[in-house]
Amino acid sequence: MNIEDVWPLFALRLETPRLVMRPIRDEDFPGLVEAALRGIHEPDRMPFGVPWTDWEPERLTRSMAQFHWSLRANATVENWGVSFTVLHEGVPVGIQEMHARNFAGRRTIDTASWLTAERQGAGLGKEMRAALLLFGFDHLGALWAESSAASWNEASLGVSQSLGYERNGVSRAEPRPGQPVDEIRVRVSAEQFVRPSWSLSVEGAERARDHLLGPATSG
Repeated sequence: MNIEDVWPLFALRLETPRLVMRPIRDEDFPGLVEAALRGIHEPDRMPFGVPWTDWEPERLTRSMAQFHWSLRANATVENWGVSFTVLHEGVPVGIQEMHARNFAGRRTIDTASWLTAERQGAGLGKEMRAALLLFGFDHLGALWAESSAASWNEASLGVSQSLGYERNGVSRAEPRPGQPVDEIRVRVSAEQFVRPSWSLSVEGAERARDHLLGPATSG
């Protein structure tokens, strides 16, 4: 028996032309923390609903591990979340998340992500989101994908638009006290999704489906 038999998601691996994405393993945390501490965004604006990049390094480090451990611990076939380590040239450079609530009924995934600032501007953010959508639509059977971004976050909204997302409302958030922002919600259907020119390589898809959806409903 190996760790993939204990936790089948560890057998999952997505590979794009430039990236490898795999569910976060404990050994990934040091590299992910180092990537986050090198900087993700300009300090005067907060792109996240929870301002975790403002925290002191010790709190950030522990909270990152606790949050992603909690996704493993609380996953059920009705509600789950999977966080992928994003590797570029073998180095952790960010995280791509996928969440679902009542997936059997809603057939919808929600996504969130971050990419270290030093790797931004080269299309990697679009590549990692496209990889997740390909996996969600083609291997899990999702019909819709949803996301959101602060109204000022043109880079994230631009990625969404380029992949076929349409705007789906506005909500108000306050990631930092006294700094409210509008959040733009977006969504894309499997039919609207603008597929990349490259193909996604997937390992461990069947085991991941069984783990997330249950053997009776995967297929």
